[in-house]
Amino acid sequence: MSLKKHKNLKKYLEFVELVKKSRKYSLRKVKSYEIVIHWLNAKLSHNQFLIFSGILVGCSAGLAGVVLKSLVHYIHFIITSKVHFSEQIIFYGLFPFLGIVLTTLIVIYFFKGQDRKGIPAILFEIARNSSFVSSVKMYSQVIQSAVTVGLGGSVGLESPIAVTGSAIGSNFAQTYQLNYKDRTLLLASGAAAGIAAAFNAPIAGIMFAFEILLTGVVFTDFIPLVVAAVCGSLLSRVILKEEVLFNFRARHDFNYHNVPYYLILGILCGLYARYFIVISQRVEHFFHSIKVSRIQKALIGGIILSLLCLLLPPLFGEGYESIKSFTNGDIHHIIEHSFFDFIGYQEWVVVSFLGLVCLLKAFATSVTLYSGGNGGNFAPSLFAGGTLGCLFAFICSWMGIQNVPTINLIIVGMAGVMSGVLYAPLTATFLIAESSSGYDLFIPLMIVCVISFLIGKWFSPISPDLKKLADEGKIFTREHDKNLLLLINVEELIEQHALTLDIKATFQDLMEVVKHGKRNIIAVLNEGELAGVIFLDDLRPVLFNPDFRETDILTFMKIPVQVISNHENMVSVINKFDETSTWVLPVVDDRNQFLGFISKSAALNKYRQLLKEYSDL
Repeated sequence: MSLKKHKNLKKYLEFVELVKKSRKYSLRKVKSYEIVIHWLNAKLSHNQFLIFSGILVGCSAGLAGVVLKSLVHYIHFIITSKVHFSEQIIFYGLFPFLGIVLTTLIVIYFFKGQDRKGIPAILFEIARNSSFVSSVKMYSQVIQSAVTVGLGGSVGLESPIAVTGSAIGSNFAQTYQLNYKDRTLLLASGAAAGIAAAFNAPIAGIMFAFEILLTGVVFTDFIPLVVAAVCGSLLSRVILKEEVLFNFRARHDFNYHNVPYYLILGILCGLYARYFIVISQRVEHFFHSIKVSRIQKALIGGIILSLLCLLLPPLFGEGYESIKSFTNGDIHHIIEHSFFDFIGYQEWVVVSFLGLVCLLKAFATSVTLYSGGNGGNFAPSLFAGGTLGCLFAFICSWMGIQNVPTINLIIVGMAGVMSGVLYAPLTATFLIAESSSGYDLFIPLMIVCVISFLIGKWFSPISPDLKKLADEGKIFTREHDKNLLLLINVEELIEQHALTLDIKATFQDLMEVVKHGKRNIIAVLNEGELAGVIFLDDLRPVLFNPDFRETDILTFMKIPVQVISNHENMVSVINKFDETSTWVLPVVDDRNQFLGFISKSAALNKYRQLLKEYSDL
């Protein structure tokens, strides 16, 4: 029997013992399917079990996505299709307000105020929590986002679906005691399956995992990820039958003569994406800075969002139905349900309407998110991009330009803004290509997405949503070495039993420390504070010279070339080692109290250990 089979069998036997104990002592009730899966874990090879796990995680995450999308679309259908215009005024003024307030109450009273949400939350769990995601997130995001978006919050469901899928993958791995490598892979698989189910786009789900979630993580086994994304998309297609899916069709063939349109649109998308990000940051700062309770913030945000939805109904919810109306040429139908209908349907009215929708979508989304709602930027960026493309096409036609590819500009604009907002050009390209059957638009999609992405990178090399966490070392970046170093805790490397000597000690005291010590460096302390260090190399010439026995130890003490703070990260520590060409440095706290020494060899050994563990990914 191979060593791996032996370990798997041992794990299975341990689980059987747990089952017996649970029945005898009424511990956690073990489900029958868990016994079956543990048995399969013992029988199948490692790769076979991972593929099997990818299928289960993909189906579970896909089903969660289907449930959430169906629930929200059903609520939207009731609100927007079963009422007259006069009643819609009441709904648009009431339901977005209720969505934010109810979500905040749910977070406070049902989830104890724990509302970490969005893609940054997943990246944090991967980098700083060994890919352990709380089991609560398998359902908390579904509940919160369903309330927010279902009642009109101007955000999307895709980020909550991704968080839910990642929690499902992580908890599956935890249940069956898989290691960090497999846990991270299944976490990403669950998120990819959720995105694939949301858009019926398995390749986009895979690209999302590679481009956003697994940034800075190296691994070679991606088959479970592919399998999970396919399962999530297939489950969505079977259950929903394309009735509530994001599904647009390209109506114009690609013509290289239209490339100038796409070049201009790429620039517009990049600039708008930057505008979207800046507005988001300012709204976030506003809600974080006001000194009121969470409920009061929700009330303020709810009132603002309701007023915006009353003024511009396309800001209500995800906005996909409005995009479909744009592609069908039904802009007049949208305007007649807003206050702009009282002005009349004229060209300048359409331009003003679309321009305001574009500008205020960023504001509505940010208010929803930071006042207490739950959702993500996927749908808002897609909606804003489609509206921007429609506005650009309408202005071109207004100027008398013939044969403007309006629908193509709408579709490509969606990908362009998403690329600039999320810093994910590949995800945006494949998502729109798959969900709109626009594979013939790959060239314009790539042109617009790359231009938008490069403009965003020009303003900020790292996505502003992630920059703070990246600067603090709480998420991975594309610098693999730096990622591993940031995983090392400085305090774990401190030698607790360092050689110390009081500053008033005699030469004989120094000799006693040298006699019983194993290090070639001694810390000299003044009431616990670090005063200096003594190197054994400086003592060797005088150790056996009787003339130096009355010498003051201050003669041999030196000021450290560098001192490490216990709050520093390992990137800074390694830089100090390199700058000083030393192998041992003292560590102090904020009051200069000596804590111990850190050796460069200990840091390198820890780095090698992490490299061995993480490079398997």
